[in-house]
Amino acid sequence: MNDKFDIADDILINALKEDVGNGDITTTSLIPENLVAQASLISRENFVLAGMPFARRVFQMLDENVKFKVFKKDGSHVWSGQVLVKIKGNARSLLTAERTALNLLQRMSGIASLTESYVDKIKGTGVKIVDTRKTAPGLRFFDKYAVRIGGGHNHRSGLFDGILIKDNHIAVAGGVRKAVRLARLRAQHMLKVEVEVKNISQVKDALTAGADIIMLDNMSVDKMKKAVEMIHVKKGNIIIEASGNITIDNVSDIAKTGVNLISVGALTHSAPASDISMDVDF
Repeated sequence: MNDKFDIADDILINALKEDVGNGDITTTSLIPENLVAQASLISRENFVLAGMPFARRVFQMLDENVKFKVFKKDGSHVWSGQVLVKIKGNARSLLTAERTALNLLQRMSGIASLTESYVDKIKGTGVKIVDTRKTAPGLRFFDKYAVRIGGGHNHRSGLFDGILIKDNHIAVAGGVRKAVRLARLRAQHMLKVEVEVKNISQVKDALTAGADIIMLDNMSVDKMKKAVEMIHVKKGNIIIEASGNITIDNVSDIAKTGVNLISVGALTHSAPASDISMDVDF
């Protein structure tokens, strides 16, 4: 078992418990215990596929002898009506695992597809599209995996692996300069310090305090351009991130301001699920 399955297993087990509980009473009432069946997962629209290894794992948790014939792998562009995989195994297990596996596959494919649309919009600029912590509770591992499949990049995984000083931290700490200096004083020396700023005055404070990464939050394109020019004049090696109200319509203009990263919460909190079905075909 590799690491990604080790990390995912607890989440998948809980997802099955949520759906199955003490047992699938419909399936056990109708289907003989030892019946073997074959099913196909079929795309019902065009999208970027993501999550196939984890959907497969769901079926394996209920039938360790289940067999898969995979036609499309993660990262593939699939079209409506294509067979993604054929599955052969215990009929009860296939039916019981169906919804959990599909929910995961549909959500992850939706995230990957939306991410790719943002990445395509800024192709050639050298700017990276990154995700945020605006993920479904308990599903962050899968959400961020799907972003990578779509060509995006991951921001911090959680509060534990990166310093990002946001507006409420600044308010409590007593200002941008004080917040950045406290972080530098108290944080492990290998960590970069990122700070969120909303105006040019705060950009100046962040530069004075020695921030490593400056997030330009909810700024207009014109203000972003001004902030980027100021940062480059003062300190050319600072990473600049744009965030807040990023849409598919404005992401190209934002990329042209000279920022390095564009973080998009919509990748994981607003991606429509891709349409995938399971058909039992024996």
